[in-house]
Amino acid sequence: MFLTRNPGAGIASRRLSLIFAALVLTFAAAFAFTTIAASPADASHHKNSKQAKKKAKKKKKKAKKKQQTHKVMTRNLYLGTDLTPAIEAPGFPEFIAENGQLLRNVDTNDFATRSKGLSDEILSKSPDLIGLQEVALWRTGPTDLQAPLTGDYTASTVHVDFLDQLMDRLNKDKKRYQIVRVQQEFDFEAPADYDDNPATGPLGGEINGRLTMRDAILKKVGAGIQVKSTAGGNFETIYQPVVSGVPINVDRGWVSANVKVGKAPRFRFVNTHLEAFGDPTIREAQAEELVAKGGPMVTEDQPAILVGDLNSDDDTVKGDDRLAYNALKAAGLKDRGTQDPMSCCIKSSILTDNFGAKADFDHYIDHIMTNKKNRVKKLNASVTGRTPANGFWNSDHAGVFSKLRVKPKN
Repeated sequence: MFLTRNPGAGIASRRLSLIFAALVLTFAAAFAFTTIAASPADASHHKNSKQAKKKAKKKKKKAKKKQQTHKVMTRNLYLGTDLTPAIEAPGFPEFIAENGQLLRNVDTNDFATRSKGLSDEILSKSPDLIGLQEVALWRTGPTDLQAPLTGDYTASTVHVDFLDQLMDRLNKDKKRYQIVRVQQEFDFEAPADYDDNPATGPLGGEINGRLTMRDAILKKVGAGIQVKSTAGGNFETIYQPVVSGVPINVDRGWVSANVKVGKAPRFRFVNTHLEAFGDPTIREAQAEELVAKGGPMVTEDQPAILVGDLNSDDDTVKGDDRLAYNALKAAGLKDRGTQDPMSCCIKSSILTDNFGAKADFDHYIDHIMTNKKNRVKKLNASVTGRTPANGFWNSDHAGVFSKLRVKPKN
Protein backbone atom coordinates (compact mmCIF):
# COMPACT_ATOMS: atom_id res chain seq x y z
CA MET A 1 0.00 0.00 0.00
CA PHE A 2 1.38 3.42 -0.94
CA LEU A 3 1.11 6.46 1.47
CA THR A 4 -0.01 9.69 -0.16
CA ARG A 5 1.16 13.20 1.31
CA ASN A 6 -1.79 15.53 2.37
CA PRO A 7 -0.93 19.27 1.86
CA GLY A 8 -3.85 20.43 4.10
CA ALA A 9 -2.59 18.45 7.03
CA GLY A 10 0.84 20.15 6.91
CA ILE A 11 -0.66 23.65 6.91
CA ALA A 12 -2.81 22.76 9.93
CA SER A 13 0.20 21.44 11.79
CA ARG A 14 2.21 24.63 11.16
CA ARG A 15 -0.71 26.76 12.42
CA LEU A 16 -0.90 24.75 15.66
CA SER A 17 2.85 25.16 16.20
CA LEU A 18 2.63 28.94 15.74
CA ILE A 19 -0.31 29.22 18.15
CA PHE A 20 1.51 27.13 20.78
CA ALA A 21 4.67 29.26 20.41
CA ALA A 22 2.63 32.47 20.81
CA LEU A 23 1.02 31.15 23.97
CA VAL A 24 4.41 30.25 25.47
CA LEU A 25 5.81 33.72 24.69
CA THR A 26 2.72 35.40 26.17
CA PHE A 27 2.97 33.33 29.40
CA ALA A 28 6.69 34.03 29.68
CA ALA A 29 6.16 37.76 29.23
CA ALA A 30 3.37 37.79 31.77
CA PHE A 31 5.51 35.84 34.29
CA ALA A 32 8.44 38.18 33.75
CA PHE A 33 6.22 41.26 34.21
CA THR A 34 4.66 39.82 37.38
CA THR A 35 8.08 39.02 38.80
CA ILE A 36 9.47 42.45 37.97
CA ALA A 37 6.37 44.18 39.30
CA ALA A 38 6.24 42.08 42.46
CA SER A 39 9.93 42.09 43.37
CA PRO A 40 10.04 45.57 44.98
CA ALA A 41 6.99 44.78 47.15
CA ASP A 42 8.38 41.39 48.15
CA ALA A 43 11.74 42.89 48.98
CA SER A 44 10.05 45.58 51.01
CA HIS A 45 7.93 43.01 52.83
CA HIS A 46 11.01 40.89 53.57
CA LYS A 47 12.87 43.96 54.80
CA ASN A 48 9.98 44.99 57.05
CA SER A 49 9.68 41.46 58.44
CA LYS A 50 13.38 41.38 59.21
CA GLN A 51 13.21 44.77 60.92
CA ALA A 52 10.18 43.67 62.94
CA LYS A 53 12.00 40.55 64.15
CA LYS A 54 15.06 42.60 65.02
CA LYS A 55 12.91 45.11 66.90
CA ALA A 56 11.10 42.35 68.79
CA LYS A 57 14.41 40.73 69.71
CA LYS A 58 15.79 44.05 70.90
CA LYS A 59 12.62 44.71 72.93
CA LYS A 60 12.83 41.26 74.53
CA LYS A 61 16.49 41.80 75.36
CA LYS A 62 15.71 45.21 76.85
CA ALA A 63 12.84 43.75 78.89
CA LYS A 64 15.09 40.99 80.19
CA LYS A 65 17.73 43.54 81.07
CA LYS A 66 15.10 45.53 82.96
CA GLN A 67 14.14 42.48 85.06
CA GLN A 68 15.37 43.00 88.60
CA THR A 69 17.99 40.63 89.99
CA HIS A 70 18.26 39.94 93.71
CA LYS A 71 21.55 39.29 95.46
CA VAL A 72 21.17 37.35 98.71
CA MET A 73 23.60 35.96 101.26
CA THR A 74 23.59 33.73 104.32
CA ARG A 75 26.28 34.30 106.96
CA ASN A 76 26.83 32.44 110.23
CA LEU A 77 28.97 34.67 112.46
CA TYR A 78 30.07 31.95 114.94
CA LEU A 79 29.05 32.82 118.48
CA GLY A 80 32.70 32.83 119.59
CA THR A 81 33.03 29.48 121.35
CA ASP A 82 31.83 25.88 121.39
CA LEU A 83 29.11 25.31 124.00
CA THR A 84 29.62 21.53 124.13
CA PRO A 85 32.02 21.43 127.14
CA ALA A 86 29.55 23.40 129.29
CA ILE A 87 26.58 21.30 128.13
CA GLU A 88 28.45 18.11 128.99
CA ALA A 89 29.84 19.29 132.37
CA PRO A 90 29.32 16.51 134.96
CA GLY A 91 28.52 18.81 137.90
CA PHE A 92 27.73 22.40 138.85
CA PRO A 93 31.31 23.42 139.83
CA GLU A 94 32.57 22.03 136.50
CA PHE A 95 29.74 23.85 134.72
CA ILE A 96 30.83 27.15 136.27
CA ALA A 97 34.46 26.49 135.30
CA GLU A 98 33.48 25.73 131.70
CA ASN A 99 31.33 28.86 131.54
CA GLY A 100 34.42 30.89 132.43
CA GLN A 101 36.32 29.21 129.61
CA LEU A 102 33.50 30.05 127.20
CA LEU A 103 33.88 33.75 127.97
CA ARG A 104 37.65 33.59 127.64
CA ASN A 105 37.25 31.88 124.24
CA VAL A 106 34.95 34.69 123.12
CA ASP A 107 37.71 37.15 124.05
CA THR A 108 40.36 35.12 122.21
CA ASN A 109 38.18 34.92 119.10
CA ASP A 110 38.01 38.74 119.12
CA PHE A 111 34.87 39.64 117.22
CA ALA A 112 36.02 43.25 116.86
CA THR A 113 38.76 41.95 114.54
CA ARG A 114 36.67 39.20 112.92
CA SER A 115 33.99 41.75 112.05
CA LYS A 116 36.51 43.48 109.75
CA GLY A 117 36.86 40.32 107.65
CA LEU A 118 33.12 39.65 107.73
CA SER A 119 32.39 43.20 106.62
CA ASP A 120 34.89 42.92 103.77
CA GLU A 121 33.22 39.68 102.66
CA ILE A 122 29.78 41.24 102.62
CA LEU A 123 30.87 44.44 100.88
CA SER A 124 32.75 42.48 98.22
CA LYS A 125 29.48 40.78 97.20
CA SER A 126 27.17 43.70 97.99
CA PRO A 127 24.07 41.54 98.65
CA ASP A 128 20.67 43.23 98.71
CA LEU A 129 19.53 41.06 101.64
CA ILE A 130 21.56 39.15 104.22
CA GLY A 131 20.47 36.49 106.69
CA LEU A 132 22.75 36.41 109.76
CA GLN A 133 22.90 33.57 112.27
CA GLU A 134 24.64 33.28 115.67
CA VAL A 135 24.45 37.03 116.15
CA ALA A 136 25.58 36.73 119.74
CA LEU A 137 25.08 39.21 122.54
CA TRP A 138 27.35 38.39 125.49
CA ARG A 139 26.65 40.14 128.80
CA THR A 140 27.93 39.89 132.37
CA GLY A 141 26.59 40.75 135.82
CA PRO A 142 26.92 40.00 139.53
CA THR A 143 27.04 36.38 140.60
CA ASP A 144 23.63 34.78 141.09
CA LEU A 145 23.66 30.99 141.55
CA GLN A 146 19.87 30.88 141.25
CA ALA A 147 19.63 32.53 137.81
CA PRO A 148 19.84 29.30 135.77
CA LEU A 149 17.17 27.73 137.98
CA THR A 150 14.69 30.60 138.12
CA GLY A 151 15.20 32.12 134.66
CA ASP A 152 15.39 35.53 136.33
CA TYR A 153 18.24 36.96 134.25
CA THR A 154 19.78 40.26 135.32
CA ALA A 155 23.22 40.36 133.65
CA SER A 156 23.12 43.55 131.61
CA THR A 157 26.70 44.78 131.15
CA VAL A 158 27.52 44.29 127.46
CA HIS A 159 30.64 42.20 127.06
CA VAL A 160 30.41 42.08 123.25
CA ASP A 161 27.51 42.73 120.88
CA PHE A 162 28.13 41.10 117.49
CA LEU A 163 25.34 43.00 115.76
CA ASP A 164 26.49 46.44 116.90
CA GLN A 165 30.10 45.76 115.95
CA LEU A 166 29.28 44.34 112.53
CA MET A 167 26.93 47.22 111.71
CA ASP A 168 29.62 49.71 112.73
CA ARG A 169 32.03 48.03 110.31
CA LEU A 170 29.57 47.81 107.44
CA ASN A 171 28.57 51.45 107.82
CA LYS A 172 31.99 52.94 108.48
CA ASP A 173 32.19 56.31 106.66
CA LYS A 174 28.91 55.63 104.84
CA LYS A 175 25.45 54.16 105.55
CA ARG A 176 25.43 50.91 103.55
CA TYR A 177 23.21 48.46 105.45
CA GLN A 178 20.38 48.65 107.92
CA ILE A 179 18.68 46.15 110.19
CA VAL A 180 15.30 44.91 108.97
CA ARG A 181 14.40 42.71 111.93
CA VAL A 182 16.08 40.75 114.73
CA GLN A 183 14.68 37.53 116.19
CA GLN A 184 15.76 36.48 119.68
CA GLU A 185 16.56 32.80 120.11
CA PHE A 186 18.39 31.03 122.99
CA ASP A 187 18.88 33.21 126.08
CA PHE A 188 20.65 31.83 129.16
CA GLU A 189 22.55 33.12 132.18
CA ALA A 190 24.74 31.25 134.69
CA PRO A 191 27.71 31.78 137.02
CA ALA A 192 31.16 31.74 135.39
CA ASP A 193 34.73 31.42 136.59
CA TYR A 194 35.91 34.11 134.21
CA ASP A 195 39.13 34.91 136.06
CA ASP A 196 40.07 31.20 136.05
CA ASN A 197 40.46 31.23 139.83
CA PRO A 198 38.26 28.76 141.78
CA ALA A 199 38.96 30.69 144.97
CA THR A 200 37.03 33.77 143.90
CA GLY A 201 33.24 33.82 144.08
CA PRO A 202 30.79 31.07 145.06
CA LEU A 203 32.03 27.75 143.62
CA GLY A 204 34.57 29.84 141.67
CA GLY A 205 31.93 31.92 139.87
CA GLU A 206 32.87 35.56 140.48
CA ILE A 207 30.45 36.81 137.78
CA ASN A 208 27.41 35.69 135.83
CA GLY A 209 27.73 35.30 132.09
CA ARG A 210 24.78 35.61 129.75
CA LEU A 211 24.46 34.56 126.12
CA THR A 212 21.58 35.79 123.97
CA MET A 213 21.48 34.26 120.51
CA ARG A 214 19.80 36.14 117.67
CA ASP A 215 19.12 35.81 113.96
CA ALA A 216 18.83 38.96 111.85
CA ILE A 217 18.01 40.26 108.39
CA LEU A 218 19.92 43.20 106.92
CA LYS A 219 19.05 45.14 103.79
CA LYS A 220 21.25 47.21 101.52
CA VAL A 221 20.67 50.96 101.64
CA GLY A 222 19.97 52.65 98.31
CA ALA A 223 19.02 49.44 96.51
CA GLY A 224 15.33 50.35 96.25
CA ILE A 225 14.26 47.63 98.68
CA GLN A 226 10.80 48.25 100.11
CA VAL A 227 10.00 46.22 103.21
CA LYS A 228 6.23 45.69 103.26
CA SER A 229 6.07 43.68 106.50
CA THR A 230 8.18 41.52 108.80
CA ALA A 231 7.57 38.52 111.04
CA GLY A 232 9.45 36.14 113.29
CA GLY A 233 8.90 33.26 115.64
CA ASN A 234 10.39 30.39 117.63
CA PHE A 235 9.97 26.72 116.82
CA GLU A 236 7.68 24.57 118.92
CA THR A 237 10.13 21.65 118.75
CA ILE A 238 13.34 22.53 120.61
CA TYR A 239 16.42 20.93 122.13
CA GLN A 240 16.06 20.60 125.93
CA PRO A 241 19.27 19.36 127.55
CA VAL A 242 19.62 18.90 131.31
CA VAL A 243 22.92 20.51 132.33
CA SER A 244 24.14 19.70 135.84
CA GLY A 245 20.56 18.98 136.83
CA VAL A 246 19.28 22.21 135.28
CA PRO A 247 16.82 21.86 132.34
CA ILE A 248 17.56 24.35 129.58
CA ASN A 249 15.31 25.35 126.68
CA VAL A 250 17.39 26.04 123.56
CA ASP A 251 15.10 28.26 121.52
CA ARG A 252 15.59 28.44 117.75
CA GLY A 253 13.43 30.12 115.16
CA TRP A 254 13.12 32.20 112.05
CA VAL A 255 12.75 35.78 110.88
CA SER A 256 11.17 37.00 107.62
CA ALA A 257 10.44 40.08 105.53
CA ASN A 258 8.04 40.61 102.63
CA VAL A 259 9.96 42.83 100.23
CA LYS A 260 9.72 44.48 96.84
CA VAL A 261 12.61 45.80 94.78
CA GLY A 262 11.74 48.40 92.14
CA LYS A 263 9.15 47.10 89.68
CA ALA A 264 10.12 43.47 90.23
CA PRO A 265 7.59 41.03 91.77
CA ARG A 266 7.51 41.04 95.56
CA PHE A 267 8.87 38.05 97.46
CA ARG A 268 9.43 36.84 101.01
CA PHE A 269 12.92 36.55 102.48
CA VAL A 270 13.26 34.05 105.35
CA ASN A 271 16.30 33.46 107.57
CA THR A 272 16.66 30.54 109.99
CA HIS A 273 19.09 28.51 112.09
CA LEU A 274 18.05 24.92 112.74
CA GLU A 275 19.21 23.07 115.84
CA ALA A 276 22.87 22.00 115.92
CA PHE A 277 22.72 19.75 119.01
CA GLY A 278 20.63 16.80 120.14
CA ASP A 279 18.77 14.28 118.02
CA PRO A 280 18.60 15.11 114.27
CA THR A 281 14.82 14.59 114.38
CA ILE A 282 14.61 17.88 116.32
CA ARG A 283 15.94 19.89 113.37
CA GLU A 284 13.81 17.78 111.01
CA ALA A 285 10.71 18.85 112.96
CA GLN A 286 11.88 22.48 112.85
CA ALA A 287 12.31 22.24 109.07
CA GLU A 288 8.79 20.84 108.79
CA GLU A 289 7.45 23.81 110.78
CA LEU A 290 8.92 26.15 108.16
CA VAL A 291 6.92 24.48 105.37
CA ALA A 292 3.79 23.54 107.33
CA LYS A 293 0.50 25.40 106.89
CA GLY A 294 1.01 28.89 108.31
CA GLY A 295 4.79 28.53 108.18
CA PRO A 296 6.97 31.29 106.71
CA MET A 297 7.86 29.30 103.58
CA VAL A 298 4.21 28.77 102.62
CA THR A 299 3.13 31.58 100.29
CA GLU A 300 0.26 32.01 97.83
CA ASP A 301 1.21 34.47 95.11
CA GLN A 302 4.75 35.46 95.97
CA PRO A 303 7.87 33.26 95.94
CA ALA A 304 9.86 32.78 99.16
CA ILE A 305 13.63 32.64 99.50
CA LEU A 306 15.04 30.73 102.49
CA VAL A 307 18.58 31.30 103.73
CA GLY A 308 20.25 29.89 106.80
CA ASP A 309 22.34 27.38 108.65
CA LEU A 310 20.24 24.24 108.31
CA ASN A 311 22.80 21.89 109.88
CA SER A 312 21.67 19.43 107.20
CA ASP A 313 22.15 18.46 103.56
CA ASP A 314 21.26 15.58 101.26
CA ASP A 315 24.66 14.34 100.09
CA THR A 316 27.53 15.96 102.03
CA VAL A 317 26.36 14.72 105.44
CA LYS A 318 25.42 11.22 106.56
CA GLY A 319 22.54 9.34 108.13
CA ASP A 320 19.87 11.27 110.00
CA ASP A 321 21.69 14.56 109.47
CA ARG A 322 19.99 14.47 106.05
CA LEU A 323 16.48 14.48 107.50
CA ALA A 324 15.88 18.24 107.81
CA TYR A 325 17.13 19.09 104.32
CA ASN A 326 15.15 16.23 102.80
CA ALA A 327 12.00 17.48 104.56
CA LEU A 328 12.43 20.85 102.82
CA LYS A 329 13.07 19.18 99.47
CA ALA A 330 9.97 17.02 99.92
CA ALA A 331 7.97 20.23 100.40
CA GLY A 332 9.13 21.45 96.98
CA LEU A 333 12.02 23.70 97.96
CA LYS A 334 14.93 23.89 95.52
CA ASP A 335 18.55 24.65 96.37
CA ARG A 336 19.86 27.91 94.86
CA GLY A 337 23.25 28.02 96.58
CA THR A 338 26.42 26.08 95.81
CA GLN A 339 28.57 23.37 97.30
CA ASP A 340 31.44 24.16 94.96
CA PRO A 341 33.42 24.85 97.07
CA MET A 342 32.17 23.55 100.42
CA SER A 343 31.31 26.06 103.14
CA CYS A 344 31.47 24.22 106.50
CA CYS A 345 33.36 24.18 108.86
CA ILE A 346 36.63 25.00 110.64
CA LYS A 347 37.30 22.17 113.09
CA SER A 348 38.45 24.35 115.97
CA SER A 349 36.71 26.44 118.62
CA ILE A 350 39.58 28.92 118.42
CA LEU A 351 39.68 30.83 115.15
CA THR A 352 43.16 32.34 115.19
CA ASP A 353 44.82 31.50 111.89
CA ASN A 354 47.24 29.02 113.50
CA PHE A 355 44.23 26.72 114.00
CA GLY A 356 42.01 25.16 111.35
CA ALA A 357 42.64 24.67 107.63
CA LYS A 358 40.85 25.17 104.34
CA ALA A 359 40.57 21.38 104.10
CA ASP A 360 38.19 21.52 107.09
CA PHE A 361 35.48 22.85 104.77
CA ASP A 362 34.17 19.44 103.74
CA HIS A 363 30.38 19.68 103.84
CA TYR A 364 27.53 22.00 102.94
CA ILE A 365 24.90 23.05 105.49
CA ASP A 366 24.52 26.81 104.84
CA HIS A 367 21.79 26.93 102.21
CA ILE A 368 19.82 29.24 99.95
CA MET A 369 16.56 27.63 98.86
CA THR A 370 13.32 28.76 97.22
CA ASN A 371 9.76 27.59 96.85
CA LYS A 372 7.83 28.09 93.56
CA LYS A 373 10.89 26.88 91.66
CA ASN A 374 9.56 27.94 88.24
CA ARG A 375 9.45 31.57 89.34
CA VAL A 376 13.00 31.87 90.68
CA LYS A 377 16.09 31.45 88.54
CA LYS A 378 19.61 31.13 89.91
CA LEU A 379 22.01 33.23 87.85
CA ASN A 380 25.16 32.43 89.84
CA ALA A 381 26.34 31.45 93.32
CA SER A 382 29.61 31.57 95.22
CA VAL A 383 31.27 31.02 98.61
CA THR A 384 33.14 33.60 100.71
CA GLY A 385 35.45 33.54 103.72
CA ARG A 386 37.42 30.34 103.13
CA THR A 387 40.76 31.97 103.97
CA PRO A 388 41.88 33.76 107.16
CA ALA A 389 41.94 37.56 107.33
CA ASN A 390 43.54 39.86 109.92
CA GLY A 391 44.96 36.85 111.79
CA PHE A 392 41.58 35.07 112.15
CA TRP A 393 39.13 32.93 110.27
CA ASN A 394 36.10 35.21 109.93
CA SER A 395 33.88 32.42 111.26
CA ASP A 396 33.90 28.64 111.54
CA HIS A 397 31.47 28.73 108.58
CA ALA A 398 32.01 30.29 105.17
CA GLY A 399 29.39 32.55 103.61
CA VAL A 400 27.12 31.54 100.71
CA PHE A 401 25.96 34.08 98.12
CA SER A 402 23.47 33.80 95.25
CA LYS A 403 22.26 36.09 92.51
CA LEU A 404 18.63 35.31 91.66
CA ARG A 405 15.91 36.55 89.34
CA VAL A 406 12.30 36.44 90.48
CA LYS A 407 9.93 36.08 87.54
CA PRO A 408 6.43 37.58 87.37
CA LYS A 409 3.46 35.29 87.86
CA ASN A 410 2.10 34.11 84.48
